[in-house]
Amino acid sequence: MRRPAPGGRHRPAGPALDARRGPAALAGLLAAAVALGTAELAAGLVGPPSSPVVAVGDVVIARAPGPVTRWAIATFGGADKTVLVGGTVLLVAGCAAGLGVLALRHPRAGAAGVVLLGGLGAVAALTGPAGSPLDVLPSLVGAGAGVLALRLLADPLTAPPAAQGRAGAGLDRRRFLLTAGAALVAGGSGRFLQQRLDVAGDRSGLTLPAPASPAPPRPPGADLARRVDGLTPLVTGNRDFYRIDTALTVPQIRPAEYRLAVTGMVAAPRTHTLRDLLDRDDLIERDATLTCVSNEVGGRLAGTARWLGVPLGAFLREHGVSTAADQLVCRSGDGMTIGAPTRAALDVGDAMLALGMNGEPLPVEHGFPVRMVIPGLYGYVSACKWLVGIEAATFAAFDAFWVQRGWAAAGPIRISSRIDTPAAGDRFPAGRRAIAGVAWAQTRGIAAVEVRVDDGGWLPADLSPEVDADVWRQWVLPHDFAPGVHRLAVRATGADGEVQTDVVTEPFPAGATGLHAIDVTAT
Repeated sequence: MRRPAPGGRHRPAGPALDARRGPAALAGLLAAAVALGTAELAAGLVGPPSSPVVAVGDVVIARAPGPVTRWAIATFGGADKTVLVGGTVLLVAGCAAGLGVLALRHPRAGAAGVVLLGGLGAVAALTGPAGSPLDVLPSLVGAGAGVLALRLLADPLTAPPAAQGRAGAGLDRRRFLLTAGAALVAGGSGRFLQQRLDVAGDRSGLTLPAPASPAPPRPPGADLARRVDGLTPLVTGNRDFYRIDTALTVPQIRPAEYRLAVTGMVAAPRTHTLRDLLDRDDLIERDATLTCVSNEVGGRLAGTARWLGVPLGAFLREHGVSTAADQLVCRSGDGMTIGAPTRAALDVGDAMLALGMNGEPLPVEHGFPVRMVIPGLYGYVSACKWLVGIEAATFAAFDAFWVQRGWAAAGPIRISSRIDTPAAGDRFPAGRRAIAGVAWAQTRGIAAVEVRVDDGGWLPADLSPEVDADVWRQWVLPHDFAPGVHRLAVRATGADGEVQTDVVTEPFPAGATGLHAIDVTAT
């Protein structure tokens, strides 16, 4: 004779258990949805980074080995964070379905599993790059709601057969709808509450001052994209500008609350407000091309904008940066660290604490309200977004985030060139058409670009007028294509005489090298 489970519940076995696995898995998924929805609701009160999905994702990013991080960026580019969040949700869903099935035989074990998942989220929130004790609350509250939801949904599945009536092994429809509705309402309410923390309104209400030193006028005809289809524009729009960073939730820093602390090996440490920076009488405006170190040969992780900001060299000298401090440890509002060479910050004339981008305050996703820009260095050592701290230190004393993962400490940008049109694999009618693209060698400038078609010699391309040594130059070469498959390659020469190498290296650890080459077909 089969004994009833503790508390009077019936534990199904054999065919009865098999019939209930599907509904039990669905019960687990719904319980997880309630847990995450409730956690999002709590995160709406505490802050978006405290969301368990975000907290776990931040810990994964912070703890991931260097090769994993490089693979993710190379494979997914700017979508890497979306993939990470999606993968985290799928993992939680798989665990939740398993816990639902486990709860058929062992209700307490299923509940304990939910609590364990909540505990992992709480630990992630507490130990994340910018974690605080309050950040554990959403994970714990969500776990409690998940336990209650799992019990509510699993109880009918573990009831004695006689008590199930015609419902059989299915979920109680009323409980199913109520639970699903609760998950949606909680999650939606959490998202709504989180919107109150959005600083887009503060940003739109901010007026940028006129620069004391405006950007020089661009020469006539500086943008060849106006007459060459498919060529990258000279200036990249803010919405189109590449974004590579580790922030799953973009830091929301209100202008009135912003503080920039300058500390470490300086004679005059000080904390600045945003108004302090905006009211300076030495603001500069400059055009500059930024490049990500993860950019592959021929890649699109580069862009040009007109930046407005505080001249970084003058700013640092005011604080009396020690000559022994060879590194500036730059800290972001989300806990990220970027190590910038002090010498470059002092000596590169257009280096700045950027406040504006293309005539408007920095977009939130690009570092609002303040970011660093040092032309000539890859972003991972020069372009700290959501900048809240500059500590004068040494490379010997501290390794910043990317250096901890094996990337080079200095990061000067390598001379590069790219074919924009025709694109790789294009088919087009034989005859005359333009080959065109961009080339860059920040702080040095581009002196020449050459194109090779098949096994022919290197042909000089026409260059756009130079805007600044820190800005890429467009190039174009009209060519008569005979029918057939053609191999196109491009190389650039810097104003300092350096010719772009054909030696191929990967982006890790100091930037990619090699010549961009593509195959096209003329018909």
